[in-house]
Amino acid sequence: MVKRLRRTWPEVEIMVRGDAGFCRQEWMSWCEQQQVDDVFGRAKNSRLWERIRKPPRKAQRRHAESGHAARLCSEFRYRTLHSWSRKRRVAAKAECPRKGKNPRFVVTSLPARQRKARSLYEDLYRARGEMENRIKEQQWDLFADRTSTALMRSNQIRLYFSSIAYCLLQALRELGLQGTKMARAQCSTIRVRLLKMGARVRVTVRKVWISMATGHPAQALFAARSTAISSEASRCAADGAAIAFRVQPSRQAHRPRQGPGREFGPNGFKNVSALPAQALPTLLRTKTAT
Repeated sequence: MVKRLRRTWPEVEIMVRGDAGFCRQEWMSWCEQQQVDDVFGRAKNSRLWERIRKPPRKAQRRHAESGHAARLCSEFRYRTLHSWSRKRRVAAKAECPRKGKNPRFVVTSLPARQRKARSLYEDLYRARGEMENRIKEQQWDLFADRTSTALMRSNQIRLYFSSIAYCLLQALRELGLQGTKMARAQCSTIRVRLLKMGARVRVTVRKVWISMATGHPAQALFAARSTAISSEASRCAADGAAIAFRVQPSRQAHRPRQGPGREFGPNGFKNVSALPAQALPTLLRTKTAT
């Protein structure tokens, strides 16, 4: 992968980031040979504890004085007794919260002039946790772990479906839900509260009509955001094919209008949106292009 990235973007800077399970001589020496920067967590041991004896004491005093969690960062050169081939830079975080001492260690090839110890841990390494949250979001909320079929090809198709679903929901967060209380909602919240609803779908020659119940609690949000997505898709579509969402005016349930454009039926359903039949491929192409 690194070779392919370098062929396409020769000047790109590549960094490998991982937890303590990846802090091995083989990984770090490979990164050094490939001129790839690395940031790895490091498990605690007695020798590392000896190197940071003073910062935890300072953090403990600050915690006692202020009553709040205190954090101090330091760095030093470190080499294992047997496995590492040379000394490497280690950034240490000494924290004293209410539950006790909580030290952390990070090994990196980045020089100190490029990243200070505090920035290395707080801004660079800890961002790995947010990346893992996004992976878990796809795995648990969009069922990326359902790969239990007998064939690799069918499992791959299932993973493709999960990945496409995540891309669509991420596009919905970025393009349609900005400025709302669901702008930072997880995929499970968006799926359950906004998309997983009872609706009646009618397919005509030119459009797909989605009729949802008038009593849905997210009806106003659904209508407003569908209009915003339609405007954004129309602006970005490469071939000019628009995705048209239209909210129909309310009508009384006892006065249904017959025909393909009926807003209300005897069951109290309302046509909230109209989607051209060719819109879904256009939406996927639009997201890929943007």
